[in-house]
Amino acid sequence: MRNFIASLLFTLPILAAEKPNILFILADDLGIKDLAIEGSTFHETPHIDAIAKGGMRFTNGYSTCQVCSPSRASIMSGQYPARVGITDWIGAATGMKWKRNDRVLPSKNGDRLPAKITTVAEALKSGGYRTFFAGKWHIGGEGSGPEAHGFDVNKGGYSSGSPRGGYFAPYNNPKLEDGPNGEALPTRLAQETVNFIKQDSKKPFFAFLSFYSVHGPIQTSPDLWEKYRKKATAAGLVKERFKNDRTMPVRQVQDCPIYGGMMESMDDAVGIVTEHLKQHDLDKNTIVIFTSDNGGVSSGDAFATACLPLRGGKGRQWEGGIRQPYYIVAPGVTKPETTSSQFATGTDFFPTLLELTGLEKLPTHHVDGISLVPALKGGHSARVLYWHYPHYGNQGGEPSSIVREGDYKLIRSYEDGREELYNIKEDIGEEKNLAKEQPDLVKKLSAKLTAHLTEVGAIIPKPDPRFDAAKKAQQLKYLHSATKAKLEKQHANFLKPDYQPNKTWWGALKTAD
Repeated sequence: MRNFIASLLFTLPILAAEKPNILFILADDLGIKDLAIEGSTFHETPHIDAIAKGGMRFTNGYSTCQVCSPSRASIMSGQYPARVGITDWIGAATGMKWKRNDRVLPSKNGDRLPAKITTVAEALKSGGYRTFFAGKWHIGGEGSGPEAHGFDVNKGGYSSGSPRGGYFAPYNNPKLEDGPNGEALPTRLAQETVNFIKQDSKKPFFAFLSFYSVHGPIQTSPDLWEKYRKKATAAGLVKERFKNDRTMPVRQVQDCPIYGGMMESMDDAVGIVTEHLKQHDLDKNTIVIFTSDNGGVSSGDAFATACLPLRGGKGRQWEGGIRQPYYIVAPGVTKPETTSSQFATGTDFFPTLLELTGLEKLPTHHVDGISLVPALKGGHSARVLYWHYPHYGNQGGEPSSIVREGDYKLIRSYEDGREELYNIKEDIGEEKNLAKEQPDLVKKLSAKLTAHLTEVGAIIPKPDPRFDAAKKAQQLKYLHSATKAKLEKQHANFLKPDYQPNKTWWGALKTAD
């Protein structure tokens, strides 16, 4: 009895402990295969890897879209993009404003996170948390920025989806004061996060560090470029880096020294914050989350990385566009170096954080998310995941909807109505379409997908009456030949010893005025 009472008394301080702090780190355009812990031998990411090793790594972690704004809206709302009304990056042309020669018209897209939505930041703030946002927002401009959706402090978040001034000061960011010329943006965002955490307060914190990295433009310092140029050269340079996949050339190898430098800079910035937590014993009571908003840019934009063995990348309907790093460290709940095959997506962070912090769930708000706490404790539950992207990606993605159940993934194209079926467990590269071999499964999954799209109010794209098939064939021929040749030359030049983008390496060598 005495031992029982003693053990009970020992647990009382834990039961009465303050609510855990939360550090949520969101990368931009970072593919899961960009990380060393996920298989990259070119990029060096020890600080992000340490987060993955410190808690649970989800091997079936996904974003809710293959581009940024919809994914970010889902994280904030706990709802699928189609339900929120944001299904493409905010600012993309839709309807008859779409000037490219394509078969269908991109569907209507929202221009801001609706005010009626209760965000995870608002829920945590109501629960006693002080809230902070740093970096990329891109789900609304004035009147719909971080401050309007539950964040007490905003450093750098506004309507832009990329850093208008680049990755070195001056930033040309209306929500972030400039540092000295040449200051690195990821470092600055990390330091702003640390400064917020340092503030003396009895309230727990919710710090959302949303890097602009590694979105284009790709920029780094000459020292880091040289480091990764030498690393790529030592590994042996390839003669061909791109392969045509349906609509665009797609990068097949990770050897871009500029992007390698960007990866290291972001990882170092992550380390600034996580090391601060450790040095002040805050790591013992801080939930740390790391994820990305969509896959790596292997096609379109800067063509900076490769997502293999996953097919495609950002903007595309393949696993390379939607499969994400998905790491959660929850002191007292997760065990180090554990993995889970539980299906997890962007809608799940909201209810998971509410349960981890002991706050009441809001099922009528985070309606499409589930709490991952049972999975964090070693459990597993079956579920079905859905995606709806009725748009054309700048990276070659096609208007489509997706359903994944168990090992199988069905992709419905809106250009011609075709449905493709892949066994993701056995065919991670999505090379073999099983639709003709398993018509019954296609019918079953297709019916589930249709029911889901109806339930969330998804807008289906309509044919573009201006479409010219012969012209399209010529455009594709050009992309597969001339564009590919241009890319091969450009990316080979990145690795030449005398390569220099301009006189000042994008301002990295500038000194303060």
